[in-house]
Amino acid sequence: MQPLLELTGLTKRFGSILAVDRVGFAVARGEVVGFLGPNGAGKTTAMRMTAGFLPPDAGSARIAGFDIVDETRAAQARLGYLAEGAPSYGDMTPDALLGFVARVRGLDGATARRRRGEVVDRLSLARVLDQPIETLSKGFRRRVGLAAAILHDPEVLILDEPTDGLDPNQKHEVRTLLSEIAGGKAIVISTHILEEVDAVCTRAIVLAGGRIVADALPAELRQQAPNHNRVTVALDADHRDRLIAALRALPNIADIAEAHARDGRIRLTARPVRGAEILGAVRAAADSAEVPLDEITTEHGRLDDVFRRLTTAA
Repeated sequence: MQPLLELTGLTKRFGSILAVDRVGFAVARGEVVGFLGPNGAGKTTAMRMTAGFLPPDAGSARIAGFDIVDETRAAQARLGYLAEGAPSYGDMTPDALLGFVARVRGLDGATARRRRGEVVDRLSLARVLDQPIETLSKGFRRRVGLAAAILHDPEVLILDEPTDGLDPNQKHEVRTLLSEIAGGKAIVISTHILEEVDAVCTRAIVLAGGRIVADALPAELRQQAPNHNRVTVALDADHRDRLIAALRALPNIADIAEAHARDGRIRLTARPVRGAEILGAVRAAADSAEVPLDEITTEHGRLDDVFRRLTTAA
C-alpha cells in the first residue's frame, strides 16, 4: 500500500548552514508520527518544505501520491497544515476565517456548514466565534488554526506544535480529537514535548542537527534508556551474599549496584543487558536462594533520557 506521506532526501541550506540534511521517511494511513527534536533541529524547516511553503534544495515530498513541487495544488488539496505559531488574520473572527477557508478549499454550502459545525464543536470554539482572532488567547488561536487545518477533512495532517499554549484540559481535548481522526489519515506532529508521544503517537522520529537520528516505536525508544527494566530489591544485609551470587548467575544481568540504608537493610540494583526483562528472573533467583525480599521494584525507560542522549550526541 502506498504511504499517504513520503519524504525522500529532503535537504535545505541557509547560506553555510545545513538546516535539513537528507531527511526521508514515509507515513501510512492510520499512523500518528511524532517528529521530535530540540529547538533548531530543523523540524519546522522540514515541515515547511513538506507543505510546499519552502522549496527544497534537494529531495522530494509526496502527499497522497502527489509531488509537492510538481503537483502543488493537488498535493495541498489533500493536506491540512498547522504552521508554527498558528499564524492567521488577526482582524478576522474565527467564524469569518472558517468561512474563508471553506471557500478556498472549494467546499459547497451544505458541506461547508456541516464541517464548520463539526470542527467548532470538536475544538470548543462556539463562544469565541465572533471575537477578533487577535484578541484571543494563545490557546484559542492555536485551536482556531487547527480547526482551519482539518476543516476540509484532509488525508494528511502536518501539525507544528499543535498543543503549544494550551492548558492541560485543552491539550487533552486536542489529543483526543487527533486519536479519533487518526484511523483514516496520516498525521505528523512536529514537537519538542515528549508527553505528546505518549499521548497520541504510534511512532517517533527524532531529528538532531538536521538529520534523523532515530525512527522507532515509542516502546522501542524507551528500551534504549540506560535504566530500562532495571530492578531494585531491598533485603536484610545478612542475605546479601547469597542473593548477589544468585543474581550473577543469571544470563541477562549486566551489573549489580549496592546501596546501604540507615535501617540496616541494603538495596541491590540489577541492570539488564540491552534492556532485557529481568523482573521475573530476579524474583525466581531470590526464591531459589531462599532470600526474603522486603520490596522489589522495576524501572521503565524514560523518553527524555533517550531524547537527550540522541540529540546531544548528534
